[in-house]
Amino acid sequence: MSRDTLDDADRKIIELLQADGRMPFTRVAAEVGLTEGAIRQRVQRLTDAGVMQIVAVTDPLSLGVRRVAMIGMRVTGDVGLTAAALAELPEVEYLIATSGRYDAMLEVIVDDDEHLMQLLSSLRRRDDVAEVESFVCLKVFKQTFSWGAR
Repeated sequence: MSRDTLDDADRKIIELLQADGRMPFTRVAAEVGLTEGAIRQRVQRLTDAGVMQIVAVTDPLSLGVRRVAMIGMRVTGDVGLTAAALAELPEVEYLIATSGRYDAMLEVIVDDDEHLMQLLSSLRRRDDVAEVESFVCLKVFKQTFSWGAR
């Protein structure tokens, strides 16, 4: 499923659930102009296809005793292959390919500074990684996932 296969109803469903992931399907149906059953089927199709997820999002810094960091990496080989390996690390929450100085950016959540140091050392030891730079998150000022479906 691609962006081109989404219709206006799919986009509206995504936007409504991004605003309130617990919105009852009856209310989504009323907003979109479809039946509750049709909404249920579309949501299932969108989640099965990986277009969207419905999850609870937390601010890990507000939960305490955890360290959040962004890591920029320059990769020596195929970014996709390196990313596939890095995606398996339990500390990695978010992983994207980027343009500019870094080939990839990772958001990681670790237990403490010692854990972060160990993770950074293991990344630097990889043959497919040329450079690693970390940015410790001190405070979250804004966190939204309302990218929409446009």
